[in-house]
Amino acid sequence: MTRIADIMSVDVQTVQPQESLRRAAQCMQDLDVGSLPVCNGERLLGMLTDRDIVVRGIADGLDPDTACVSDVMSPEPACCTPEQDTESAKRLMGERQIRRLPVVDSDRRLVGIVSLGDVALRESGHVDRALREISTPGRSG
Repeated sequence: MTRIADIMSVDVQTVQPQESLRRAAQCMQDLDVGSLPVCNGERLLGMLTDRDIVVRGIADGLDPDTACVSDVMSPEPACCTPEQDTESAKRLMGERQIRRLPVVDSDRRLVGIVSLGDVALRESGHVDRALREISTPGRSG
């Protein structure tokens, strides 16, 4: 079985909690990504998404030049470890309806990130099918 360490990206751009929302948004634009890990040094504190910036920040009237990442980030994000297998990461992504998981060590230091595309290509070679599985809301009852 494939481990997360075998497929994760290790060159991960992060933002710090005190950075402005504008700076974080510019970083997302430059990298063409919709989410960034929020770290204090190497320690993972949360995740920031473009949706966090818009819904929790701009829509609530926060000034993107003065509001901080920590004001709108999602604390305690779902994450995985390098030793986990890709199937468990895929399951977690489906449960949480997310497309990227930070990878942390036992001290919660960020060591990488794994995307749905990474998992899907390694597991089945079918990104479209995996994306549908992850993006389909669970049914209750």
